[in-house]
Amino acid sequence: MSKTPTAEHARLAEATGRAEDDLFTANPWYEWGPYLSERAWGTVREDYSESGDAWGSFPHDHARSRAYRWNEDGMAGISDIRHELCLALALWNGKDPILKERMFGLTGPEGNHGEDVKEYWWYLEGLPSHALLRWRYHYPQAAFPYEQLVNHGRGRHDPELELLDTGVFDDDRYWSVDVTYAKASPTEVLLRIELENHGPDEATLHVLPTLWFRNTWSWREGSARPRIEWDGNGLRVADHRLAGYRLDAAPGPDGAAPESLFCQNETNAPRIYGAPSTTPYPKDGINDHVVSGEATVNPEGFGTKAAFRYRVTVASGGKAELRLRLLGPATASATGADWAGDAFAGVVAAREKDADEFYAALAPDEMPPEQMPILRRACAGLVWSKQMYAYSVSRWLDGDPGEPAPPEARLHGRNSGWRHLDSFDVLAMPDPWEYPWFAAWDLGFHCVPWAHLDPAFAKYQLIVLLREWFQHPNGALPAYEWDFGDVNPPVHVMAAMAVFLIDGGTDREFLERIFQKLLVNFTWWLNREDADGKNVFGGGFLGLDNISPIDRSNLPEGVSLEQADGTAWMAYYTLSMLQIALKLAEDNGVYWDMVIKFLEQFVMVARALGRQGLYDADDAFFYDRLVYASGETTQVKVKTISGLLPVLPAVPLSTRVVSDAERLGKRFARLRDAWAETGGTLGVGRLQGKDGDQRLLVSVIDADELRTSLAAFFDEAEFLSSHGLRSVSKRYQGNPYTLEGVAGAWIDYEPAESTTSMFGGNSNWRGPIWMPLNYLAIRQFVLYQEYFGDDFKLEYPTGSGQERTFGEIAQDLSDRLISIWLPGPDGRRPLYGGTERLQTDPAWKDNLFFNEYFHGDNGAGLGAAHQTGWTALVADLILRPPHAGPTLQADTDVPPEAS
Repeated sequence: MSKTPTAEHARLAEATGRAEDDLFTANPWYEWGPYLSERAWGTVREDYSESGDAWGSFPHDHARSRAYRWNEDGMAGISDIRHELCLALALWNGKDPILKERMFGLTGPEGNHGEDVKEYWWYLEGLPSHALLRWRYHYPQAAFPYEQLVNHGRGRHDPELELLDTGVFDDDRYWSVDVTYAKASPTEVLLRIELENHGPDEATLHVLPTLWFRNTWSWREGSARPRIEWDGNGLRVADHRLAGYRLDAAPGPDGAAPESLFCQNETNAPRIYGAPSTTPYPKDGINDHVVSGEATVNPEGFGTKAAFRYRVTVASGGKAELRLRLLGPATASATGADWAGDAFAGVVAAREKDADEFYAALAPDEMPPEQMPILRRACAGLVWSKQMYAYSVSRWLDGDPGEPAPPEARLHGRNSGWRHLDSFDVLAMPDPWEYPWFAAWDLGFHCVPWAHLDPAFAKYQLIVLLREWFQHPNGALPAYEWDFGDVNPPVHVMAAMAVFLIDGGTDREFLERIFQKLLVNFTWWLNREDADGKNVFGGGFLGLDNISPIDRSNLPEGVSLEQADGTAWMAYYTLSMLQIALKLAEDNGVYWDMVIKFLEQFVMVARALGRQGLYDADDAFFYDRLVYASGETTQVKVKTISGLLPVLPAVPLSTRVVSDAERLGKRFARLRDAWAETGGTLGVGRLQGKDGDQRLLVSVIDADELRTSLAAFFDEAEFLSSHGLRSVSKRYQGNPYTLEGVAGAWIDYEPAESTTSMFGGNSNWRGPIWMPLNYLAIRQFVLYQEYFGDDFKLEYPTGSGQERTFGEIAQDLSDRLISIWLPGPDGRRPLYGGTERLQTDPAWKDNLFFNEYFHGDNGAGLGAAHQTGWTALVADLILRPPHAGPTLQADTDVPPEAS
């Protein structure tokens, strides 16, 4: 919660209804936002092939010429909330073979470590109402090295060939392009484009702000084609529900008005299919006209895609600025007829002031000033990650009326069991280029920092995935579009409680609503992932990709896997549901039944972890276990961060809760008996605290086991690095673990990119530092601190002889993670490793990436560069530092009448 309401908070308060009921009408400031993807090509939604080769069926080379079916993409783009009218930037340096309309990267098969974008851009600013957005891009002045990047000649054991490695930025021959959107009102959006020539010579850049309609008319019978036309002053929208909107452009730096160009957002059929043309001015008409001078733009001045073309010449070291305005039909312009002058500058300055005040209000008083840029850039990435996600699986499987039917094999292939899924929702994406589709467990983590920015949007994200058009009738949540049926860790419940508390802990309607739907999902986990009823759960890879020496999602026939992390996730899920039930029982005694239900369930899961051989007392570590058809078993005795997960589930209960439970008599009997079987009398843990204010810790392991089980994770020779906890013990560096009896089943410590192709090879859980599990550990250690207090200490780091409380350990781990983005004494950020330009060049070094994961030894950013989904959890660590106290209030008292 902010300290003082600001102008931005006032905008968010202009809600006309609950966002989780209808985001489209919830707030007028949501009408225009960064809902445009940065990559629509190479996605499952656009793949209509028989083989399911999404990368090959719609490659980058098709993107400029082929109409998308489901969504659009662009650079620095925004759209209306229904994703029908889009505005984005295109550039041409006079040397490239095509316009730069979208970011280029390698496909999964092309990259030596999977898909990988090969461009440099950053999100500099973002307000949750989208009243201010800022984006930066570095564009080479030489021809973009497409062929060199594709034909890199590197293998899995080699580093990736990055754009900086090609020499295209040598002698600083590049443009920096800053795009700022500032709203004068919900339907008046000002666009400023700032250009700087960093090269040694004068250079010319073609800048094409582009307005276009998403193609909906080609897929809907009887649908009329809308129109963008030149009306003598600007581009005007007609024949559409947004009719009357206009895009105005001020003259360029030379005083000349920009040229207006028009084509249709329709496929260039001769180029793509070798078929007859449907229009002389197809989607790539503006591209072909600018690059090759072809007569492929409509001389009559209308189309469904239009651009203003500026030719901007700038001296070495010089700058230029372009100004445009998107104005709604019923808008009384706040900037007036002379909109491009002082009024324009005034609006931009006011929104910048609003952003300063908003983030100052969010920040805790004790926050070090050097953390503010990290906070603002992380939150900017969150805001820019919003995208319209349109995907009707049944329509995708069956094809569109009047179009050729998709191959028969698709009816039994990818996502064919998810026909009910019919999304048309704004969702927060893990990464707008590398992962331009939601992932269920990523989304849960996204919502935690989102709760600080816009609690209504955070709640909407959590609720919508549980709505009937997402959640499967059997209770499963869709994982991600490559395979909705895969299983992700159940972090939705953690996110729900965190959002509830960050928002002030008063919205019981939200908490009750999400609890009811999570009950269905919880039951699915019981029935699907514990089919034998042993309370030992599987789930396959569970988001941890290649963390095991075997592919946990594709086991040999007749072999099953009892997963320590699968069972631990279920223990975590159970205790989180218990916390919500306790909170709801404060006002409604009906939920007391759910308290008992989840206490019972937790004890059974905790008992299973101990009795099924998943805990090795000698190693003080939890391991997976293979079960063969013969009944023989083998422990997979490799130390990975999945072994930390069973250590984390814990919740303190007040003795009043326990005594109230005992008064329930028969309903408590089974729970009491189960507790006795664990060796306890009243609980799994021990009573702690002063007389009259005692609490019971319900956890998987006791205090002594907790101390020994964490020793490996706090050991700098194993898991503890300077920048967080590694995903695999460093003890396997040069000493790989091999699972006997399973061909090719081995694992070593790989601190950077993966050398295995398991799960595509574009992520690596065999050494690097990952934010989500580090975050969960930190928050759980805060809870342990609340319970144990300052008297309980652990050696940290292991072998150092230093004793630390859980609170001190949590803060230290948080500091290690945050240090990834902070300059060290030498001015270098761990984030940028050995990339000299990113470390020292003033035009580069203060722009921050938020990578998917980080080098296990030096903290350098790896994987997707714009993963301000779960990596934006760093914002929550800054806004709620561990030393400030517990994350969750778990020792809820239940009113006497509830029992």
